[in-house]
Amino acid sequence: MAGSTPPFARFEWLIAWRYLRAKRAEGGVSTMTWISLAGITLAVFALIATLSVRSGFREEFVDTILGANAHVTVYSGMRVSDSGQTSRTIADFEAMSERVRAVPGVTRAAPLIKGQVMATHRGQNSGVEVFGISAADLATIPRVANPEEFWGDIANFNDGIAIGSGVARELGVSIGDRIKLISPDGAKTAFGTSPRVSNYEVTYIFTAGRYDIDRTRVYMPFAEAQSYFNREGVADELEVFVENPEEVDSLTLPLLAAGGENALIWTWRDSSGAFLRALDVEDNVMFIILSILVLIAAMNIVSGLIMLVKNKGRDIGILRTIGLSEGSVLRIFFICGAATGIIGTALGVILGCAFAIWIDPIFSLVNYVSGGGVWDPSIRGIYALPAKLEFGDVMSAVALSLGLSFVVTIFPARRAARMNPVEALRYE
Repeated sequence: MAGSTPPFARFEWLIAWRYLRAKRAEGGVSTMTWISLAGITLAVFALIATLSVRSGFREEFVDTILGANAHVTVYSGMRVSDSGQTSRTIADFEAMSERVRAVPGVTRAAPLIKGQVMATHRGQNSGVEVFGISAADLATIPRVANPEEFWGDIANFNDGIAIGSGVARELGVSIGDRIKLISPDGAKTAFGTSPRVSNYEVTYIFTAGRYDIDRTRVYMPFAEAQSYFNREGVADELEVFVENPEEVDSLTLPLLAAGGENALIWTWRDSSGAFLRALDVEDNVMFIILSILVLIAAMNIVSGLIMLVKNKGRDIGILRTIGLSEGSVLRIFFICGAATGIIGTALGVILGCAFAIWIDPIFSLVNYVSGGGVWDPSIRGIYALPAKLEFGDVMSAVALSLGLSFVVTIFPARRAARMNPVEALRYE
């Protein structure tokens, strides 16, 4: 009979199910089963929730970098004039822009003027960074032209300036208000350089979704910026956008060649690479820590199965006596442990996916209960806790949980299979 029994026969599933739902008075371990089930569920939920937040945070962080900043900045090396003055400006910026645009993979190359000034309005002051750019080029910056929130019309950019919502909030301005920009590097006179003070109307306010950008960024028409910063006929740098920012390193040499002999480049990976590497290290560490939690939860299955085997010693002896093979007994108890792991994993996946999908209302509730201020954008850079479900993350959590559940189940199941039926029934 033992030799003709197919693996995982119907009677093996029936016996396993009977043991799983047995009450403690009947020799079962329902309490331990529920504890094991809850442990696996919570561990898988925590793993998926953490992986989804990790993926969402990385995507949001990178998107805000690439959506409002240059993927590559091309600038000139230091030059010294005959009079001993140093300069990094680009005189032939139009020709350089044409050469850079011709590089395969480049979608846009725009000359830029940059400078730091003091913005003031009705006694409120704020340090800001001014970007001088043409209206056509400004309209191609995703996080500015198509922001999360905006006020005014970007088409009116040439009539004034565009500012981040953080700057507007700091100065207390709205569309139509005029702000004063004060630059220490102003007009050159016989008595030295005097500060330059100019008033500009706010025609467009945007929320790029990144705190440091919204809090400091001001866009000014390119020609006006040239006049304001004493850059007549030159540009400070070229702002370059590419088709695939993740592979920007492959464009380094072509862009250097297009920029000319004195050109230098700075990619978005150069400016944010250290932070992204830190995120990768943190991701790996968090996955290892949460994997340990899943392992601890899976060990509860071992405890429950050991108790089950001990309580069912008489049943095991009878089953072996009537002809069940060691393989059949092993599979019966393996099903008991694996079923707990499968059900717990499924519940954990449901909870984890639900958390990622409804993270905004969940976080809003947490913020409300705690009295607000849980998430500080000035520290974290972005305005909300993001989450993104990745199929690979969910599958890795499922594979880890099921793999550990199946492996740890084998050991107590083998102990049950190797139990001597004579010893099991000796005192019965």
